[in-house]
Amino acid sequence: MEVILKQDIPQLGYKDDIINVRNGYAMNYLIPKGLAVTATVSARKAHAEILRQKAHKEEKIRQEAMELAGKMKDVALTIGAKTSTKGKIFGSVNAIQISEALKEKGFDIDRKMITFKEELIKEVGTFHATITLHKEVKLDIPFEIVGE
Repeated sequence: MEVILKQDIPQLGYKDDIINVRNGYAMNYLIPKGLAVTATVSARKAHAEILRQKAHKEEKIRQEAMELAGKMKDVALTIGAKTSTKGKIFGSVNAIQISEALKEKGFDIDRKMITFKEELIKEVGTFHATITLHKEVKLDIPFEIVGE
């Protein structure tokens, strides 16, 4: 029996896959639990339309992320931090401070989209942050930490 999966199922398939399973497994487990629907002609047409719309929306989001990455590629940030006489920072620089510095430059980026190669940044210097604008669009932004 062919079914359309409504969500990812390990060792079986991913959401929106059309797969062939045994009748009993489909009728007694997948369909009653809401994990799949029977792949009838009308369900296949609706499924194809949903996939087409989802692909169009996904492409639009990816294109917007590419445009934003193009605008941000030349951005260089300077972040001030309180330091000791040896150049060590009191505390550490994190994604929130990078997000705020980007906001001052006119880019509203969520802090959850910002990652560092280093775990904690606790000294003055030049570092790089990776900003994930889309699952396929990542941007590397240099930033400098200066003592105040």
